[in-house]
Amino acid sequence: MRILHTSDWHIGRSLYGKKRYAEMEAFLAWLEKTIADRGVDVLLIAGDIFDTTTPSNQAQELYYRFLQRLAGSRGGPPSSCRDVVIIAGNHDSPTFLDAPKKLLGLLNIHVRGQAVAPDEEVLLLHGTGSQPELIVCAVPYLHDRDVRTVEAGEEIQDRQRALIQGISRHYAAVLGRACELQSQTGAPIVLMGHLFVTGGAPAVEGDGVRELYAGAQVQLRLDELLPPSLSPHVSYTALGHLHVPQRVGGECARYSGSPIPMGFGEAGQQKSVCLVEMGEGKAPSVELLPVPLFQQLERVSGNWESIERQLTELRLSGASAWVEVTYEGEGPQMGVPDLQDRINHCLEDCPGLELLCTRDEARIRQTLEGRGGLSGGAGLDELSPVEVFERRLEAVPEEQREELRRTYHEALALLSEEGDGL
Repeated sequence: MRILHTSDWHIGRSLYGKKRYAEMEAFLAWLEKTIADRGVDVLLIAGDIFDTTTPSNQAQELYYRFLQRLAGSRGGPPSSCRDVVIIAGNHDSPTFLDAPKKLLGLLNIHVRGQAVAPDEEVLLLHGTGSQPELIVCAVPYLHDRDVRTVEAGEEIQDRQRALIQGISRHYAAVLGRACELQSQTGAPIVLMGHLFVTGGAPAVEGDGVRELYAGAQVQLRLDELLPPSLSPHVSYTALGHLHVPQRVGGECARYSGSPIPMGFGEAGQQKSVCLVEMGEGKAPSVELLPVPLFQQLERVSGNWESIERQLTELRLSGASAWVEVTYEGEGPQMGVPDLQDRINHCLEDCPGLELLCTRDEARIRQTLEGRGGLSGGAGLDELSPVEVFERRLEAVPEEQREELRRTYHEALALLSEEGDGL
């Protein structure tokens, strides 16, 4: 049996105003061909299918057409893929994903958008001979409201502790039910989840990875997600949320990562999907299938001499790429007043290179430090809302800070509850 694990498609995402539908369409065509060529039986999509809770018509069309082709619903030959399992991520709208799930279920496309009872998150998939083939624990992104009761005036640490405990209880209940089913069928168990597991590589600048729970750094250790008494029963753990392909605690617990670079911070990062092969009496094997690069991203940074040299090299190479330029000059003449004009001159008569963003970090740093409110070496785009708040709080009398901090985090918690994880 072959299982393909992917996640974090973020269909509909833009990069500095550039729509990325062409890249996603190319990836989905590649994925469809890969599924057929490699004889994949089950496709797992571990959350963040869309980039927003209100995806555009074009984003929806890409999603549904891919599922339609995979199911062979236009009368053509069906794919080798017998089942597709989809869970919601923190960028997705649970209700939007769940709306067509009964109809998709008729095509063996199993969707879990909202957290439900453990029994409903445990799926028993059958092989060609109607024999039990695989048990999938399809746990969608768990919102604050799904795992605990919000209490007014609670401390940040209490909220964080309650969230971790609630998430752990939910996973334990789902896995407990899966183990009962395994004892009856003998089928292997795969766990799906969309969350941050301790040990995962942190997000990189501009990749669009949002804080899962506003105001609370919620990370679960693998043993909090997979209790030691239950972990031996799980053959593979398919995770979503982090965009860097990586293992967390073993060969068979993985983030597949995003299939296309979400921002310039991921430029040069090799994207992949995970092909998991299971056989009776054999330990699962995992093969990373490299995803082709459908749109080249280039980061150019340094002082002006370095920027000019890098842009010239790109132009002479004949590369076709989207470009981000960051000026990082230092010294008495930190800013470059005509930076944009200089860059445009370097890229003249070079249609393959398109400048998407220019940043003068030296001037930004100079401005922020001059105002005295956000000093500390970080640009505004590198700071989270909580970090900005904490820095601005320094201008408030110390005796007022704790009450303001508590009120601010309560407001973030309420927004998170009402905004599907925003």
